[in-house]
Amino acid sequence: MMTPQKPSADGEQAVDGRAADAGPAVDYETVSVPALVVGAGAAGARVAIGLAENGVEPLVIGKRDHGDAHTTWAAGGINASLGSLDPEDDWTIHAADTLDEGHFINDPKAVELTAKHMPDRIRELDDWGMPFDRTDDGKINQRYFGAQSFRRTCFVGDRTGEAMLDTLVDKAQSLEIPYRDNVMITRLLSDGERVYGAAGYDMESGEFILFESDHVVLAAGGSSALYNRHSSRDEENNGDGPALALDAGASLMDMEFVQFHPTGMVGDRYGEDWDGRLVTEAVRGEGGRLLNADGERFMEEYSPDQMELDARDVVARAIAQELREGRGTENGGVYLDISHRDDEYIKSRLPRMYERFMDLGVDITEQPMEVAPTAHYSMGGVDIDFETGETGVGGLYAVGETVAGVHGANRLGGNSLAETVAIGALVGDHVAAQVTGDDRGGDSLPDGQRAIAEREFRSLIELEASDGDETPEGLLADLGDLLWEHAGILRTEESMSDGLEKLRQLRERTGDIGVDGDRTSLSFELAVDLFFSLTVAEALLLSARKRDESRGAHYRTDAPDVDPDWRRNILADRGDTGLELTTRGVAEPSEAVSEAVDVGYELDYHHLE
Repeated sequence: MMTPQKPSADGEQAVDGRAADAGPAVDYETVSVPALVVGAGAAGARVAIGLAENGVEPLVIGKRDHGDAHTTWAAGGINASLGSLDPEDDWTIHAADTLDEGHFINDPKAVELTAKHMPDRIRELDDWGMPFDRTDDGKINQRYFGAQSFRRTCFVGDRTGEAMLDTLVDKAQSLEIPYRDNVMITRLLSDGERVYGAAGYDMESGEFILFESDHVVLAAGGSSALYNRHSSRDEENNGDGPALALDAGASLMDMEFVQFHPTGMVGDRYGEDWDGRLVTEAVRGEGGRLLNADGERFMEEYSPDQMELDARDVVARAIAQELREGRGTENGGVYLDISHRDDEYIKSRLPRMYERFMDLGVDITEQPMEVAPTAHYSMGGVDIDFETGETGVGGLYAVGETVAGVHGANRLGGNSLAETVAIGALVGDHVAAQVTGDDRGGDSLPDGQRAIAEREFRSLIELEASDGDETPEGLLADLGDLLWEHAGILRTEESMSDGLEKLRQLRERTGDIGVDGDRTSLSFELAVDLFFSLTVAEALLLSARKRDESRGAHYRTDAPDVDPDWRRNILADRGDTGLELTTRGVAEPSEAVSEAVDVGYELDYHHLE
């Protein structure tokens, strides 16, 4: 039966529906919108701004309170070839650095679009009120970041992501873009050819929601939190974006490439709640030095020219090697020391780091920090066309860390925030051009898709009622240990095959899962996350086992060299019997970027000395 219409949070008409297909009846709210943006971080916000500026009113949904997206955890900066301090820098060199750091399996179009558009995106953010640090003559200041040829990273102290998201949210609010917070999408409504909307639930009330929309943009983040040491909050970056897209019929790409940031906090020193939390690359960008337990500045051996500012994969492996050879601290880390810099300089350039460590009893103007590698970023994700965000499933788009292509085998620090706004702006403009006056969802939703949503709601009710002995928290922790052991910084074919077998056993254990609480509980949220995470973990392990070479963040001790024949991307798709892998060659960059690559620009760390 149908109940009277009532206004929904976004101002559209919502209908409370009662399931009519076979199975127990279930109540849910229906919301119809022309464009649905899943994810409220920088990428989702910039897409929504583009839609609104083109006359389309989207609905943005997020899993957290408004303004509390994972973007706020990106601290050190955002890249653009402004040339504030190094006038010889330009977008082609930025693109060349990105390709080089990605070991040339990046999507060249994605790289060039990002590098070319970033100066305008920075100026746009500046116009919208982002409080960038300035040089003495009033230019937007820029700092060194690892493996970049010039000072290219714009920043707001060490809280750049927070400042950027605040700016984007303020802009979105000025455009009166509708937003619903604390909503989790658990399934996209798709027949494999096109998307019709999404099903999810309100995490505060527990109510089910069916979103009808002919245009869905996934901006839901990455999957680094699958690992037991990671720089995200535990309930974020669990792989829901890639898993939702895969289930809807899209392809995943480069899932084997996971960035391990060299400098995560060491839990044995600072407490379990801080284990793996990021110590921003800005510390090294401002001259921080890495020392082993013997006081040796070990990067002199591993990278004498670029030192601590070599690529993240190089520095992370160097730290891992020091720990393996017994030169780590008793807490399992190394030291990161910036105390040789002036006290006021540290406090002004690294205020958040200074305050955080002071709260933990460490004065970084006088004492070193203890750090070790932590899972930080997923270079892999949904395969898209970067001019449009299209996934190959009609009406489904993706952007941000949910996608693959910009970063290749290893990401430059400062490029993640850059990708969100550079590609987000393009995707917003493109989606807006596809929306017509009839694109409201609603009456056009096929009965089969409504039935899929209703079955999804019933499966969530069953999950809520599960009372087995396995907890979601315990299963996720075991998955994190499994991936760290079998698909961590150092990998072998044998270890990854063992990991896949353990993953199969872990899947079997989910049949005995028990949820402690109703649909508003953290236990239920983590249970939903678990099934996304298992899907992404399988794609990661299979892809990493297939790539029998070492390239960027993917390091195989049983195949330690780069194989030129493996300059290919690995694609994962849903097949009739499980995930199926194929490979695809990589296109060549433009002539202008190829020339910049051939010149071989390179950072000389010793400029900082």
